[in-house]
Amino acid sequence: MEAPAAPHNPAETQLTVTSPEQMRELGRRLAKLLRAGDLVMLSGELGAGKTTLTRGLGEGLGVRGAVTSPTFVIARVHPSLGDGPPLVHVDAYRLSGGLDEMEDLDLDVSLPDSVIVVEWGEGKVEELTEDRLQVVIHRAVGDTTDEVRHVTVTGLGERWSEADLETLSG
Repeated sequence: MEAPAAPHNPAETQLTVTSPEQMRELGRRLAKLLRAGDLVMLSGELGAGKTTLTRGLGEGLGVRGAVTSPTFVIARVHPSLGDGPPLVHVDAYRLSGGLDEMEDLDLDVSLPDSVIVVEWGEGKVEELTEDRLQVVIHRAVGDTTDEVRHVTVTGLGERWSEADLETLSG
């Protein structure tokens, strides 16, 4: 007798990405699922592809300006070129505090009208909303030229409870 199949969790998917272009394409596909009010938290080692994924999100959302790492400016707003939401791209790497320090960025004010993407946001932005996407990018560490990334996308909260994240597989 076979063991019963594991229940399908529509709010989580795992993907393997083998190039920066595939990471950008994942961002473009993810953008199709996003709407104003969505919070996306990105985590992964330095060089994992968080900004490359966000660049694809920006392309998919049709926003103005080149999406680059906001490491030194902390946050960058990319207005929509059409009728979609702006993209607020935050790099919380240099922020040591939790939500108190993040409040200076007024993300809670921007959230209802924008798609907010936060790199390195663990322990810092979860209180903004119970509904968020968590994207974890794993890569080989050390002296390697390995471009393979293992990406886990998890939808948290009611907003994502019925989402079919399997569509991200292409």
